[in-house]
Amino acid sequence: MKRVFKIILVFLFTMCIFGCEDNSKKETKVNKTDAVKFKEEYEELNGSRNDSGKVIRVVSIPEDNPIVYSTAEEISKMIDDKESFYVYFGFSKCPWCRSMIEQMFKAASAKNVDKIYYVDVLDIRDVLELNDDGSVKTKTEGDKYYMKLIEQLGDVLSDYTLNDSDGNEVKTGEKRIYAPNIIAVKDGKAEQLEEGTADGLEDPYSELSDEMINNSYEKLECIFKCLEDKVCTKNAC
Repeated sequence: MKRVFKIILVFLFTMCIFGCEDNSKKETKVNKTDAVKFKEEYEELNGSRNDSGKVIRVVSIPEDNPIVYSTAEEISKMIDDKESFYVYFGFSKCPWCRSMIEQMFKAASAKNVDKIYYVDVLDIRDVLELNDDGSVKTKTEGDKYYMKLIEQLGDVLSDYTLNDSDGNEVKTGEKRIYAPNIIAVKDGKAEQLEEGTADGLEDPYSELSDEMINNSYEKLECIFKCLEDKVCTKNAC
């Protein structure tokens, strides 16, 4: 009887140890900071291939980056509440985003920007396409809060354009949040938008020259002067 009792105690003790370890792991995962989450989300794609077989750019994200995960709904409310902030729209697989993301964090650090809200736009945007007669139709409806952001940020957003069968650019009559888009919002008003991609970069998977890196940095440093230095006119730098 004593032998059975000892076996039961050992079993319960063992289960407690493993159970506590599992709970500890779960707790660590739940309490992961946005900065670490963002770093892991972007770096886990380093060197892998996209659906077209192209190698995804390797990026190095600082552990103390100022990213705060957000949603279209939350950003929309912040605008309604007349807040001032920076917001980055993008997604981890976006090759254009990955071409400027390292410079974004360097520029933000240089200007002491301690918070950049991040909205992943991959699956929330509307998708438009052209009919055979050249008219525009909606292929996919956008999230309602994304569509509200289109109205709220419309002053700085680019036109939503499509290409016809001959490669000609066609304006849809709507605005679009492209990736990447970094927007400075001051007192609830969109003041400035910057893509941050280097001039002359035609293939976002290609190697970046020193000139391109510097050009990207200068653009991003300029927008991060908006709220701190009150320089909110595009290309004012």
